[in-house]
Amino acid sequence: MFGYRVPAPDEAMLISGGRYGMKGAPFRVVTGHGAFVVPFVRKVRYLTLAMREAEVTEQCVTRQGITLNVRAVIAFKVGNDEESIVNAGQRFLSDQDQMATLTGRIFAGHLRSIIGSMTVEEIVTERQKLATEVLDGSKFEMAKIGLSVDSLQIQSIDDMNSGYIDAMAAPHNAAIQRQAQIAQAQANQQAAEAQQESQRKQAEYARQTAVAQAGYKAEIDKAQAESAQVGPLAQAQSQMSVLAAQTELANKQAELRQRQLIAEVVKPAEAEAEKVRVLAEADARRTEVLAAAAASNNRVALDRMLIDQLPQIVREAAAGLAGANVSVLNGADGLSEIAAGLVGQGLTILDSVKKSLSGQGPTSFPEATALEPPESPAQ
Repeated sequence: MFGYRVPAPDEAMLISGGRYGMKGAPFRVVTGHGAFVVPFVRKVRYLTLAMREAEVTEQCVTRQGITLNVRAVIAFKVGNDEESIVNAGQRFLSDQDQMATLTGRIFAGHLRSIIGSMTVEEIVTERQKLATEVLDGSKFEMAKIGLSVDSLQIQSIDDMNSGYIDAMAAPHNAAIQRQAQIAQAQANQQAAEAQQESQRKQAEYARQTAVAQAGYKAEIDKAQAESAQVGPLAQAQSQMSVLAAQTELANKQAELRQRQLIAEVVKPAEAEAEKVRVLAEADARRTEVLAAAAASNNRVALDRMLIDQLPQIVREAAAGLAGANVSVLNGADGLSEIAAGLVGQGLTILDSVKKSLSGQGPTSFPEATALEPPESPAQ
């Protein structure tokens, strides 16, 4: 829009030509937003609020009278508040590069003042203390001109080849060198020990590797030997298994054959033998029964036959006497006695035959023989 102005983010817009703003300020300060500016009546200028840098290289004399060349860098900017912008605008708006020049001069003066109160040793060893004291000493003056310091860095300090700093550093350098030498010696010793330890470990590793390789080789040889034996051993075991199976099969077949023989031969033979035995016993029993019956019947028949033969026996005895020269002394009584004797002799013969037959079982009756005539008494 015509007449409307907007400052950059790192700028402050200063509008002059009216009575406004801070009391006694010749312009109005606008930051972060725009403003309408009446043309030909108001005038607009811009003041940078960006960070700026100033370098200081100054020869300073210490409390000991030693001249030092000190180089420092200051980072600064215009303050963000309206008062700082007004103060800076009134001083540097027409020539804003003068801010760095003035800042360098202010810090150079404070740097000489602070270094003059310190020794070289303090300055060298306590740079941060030096920077802090310089900042504190220049803060008030910088605020009066609307500037604020963000940091101060002491970049270098040298004694302009007087040798003081080197001499001061010599004991430290010697100590450091000595410590460095000691450290180097220790490092060398540790390196040598480490090397020896490494060599020892390498030797031990080589030994263990050799032992392990020997062990591995022995295991491999053993495995190969066992592997070589596996075939014959397995074959022998297989043959043994086959023989055992064949033996078991033969035993089973023998048992089966034995059962078959028992079923087909022994049992029938035993049955036949039992049959023969039973038949023999039955036949023997029958024979005994028949013999007993025959014996009983023969006894009866024998007795009858003997009884039937008895007259024949007597007749034979009498016939034997018929041709004998017998003298009878007592007449009829003598003849009666002779007849009675013949009959008694026949009975005796019959009884003897019966006893003989009773001990021998049934037999055929013997033919009767002629009886010898009894011895006659003397005439």
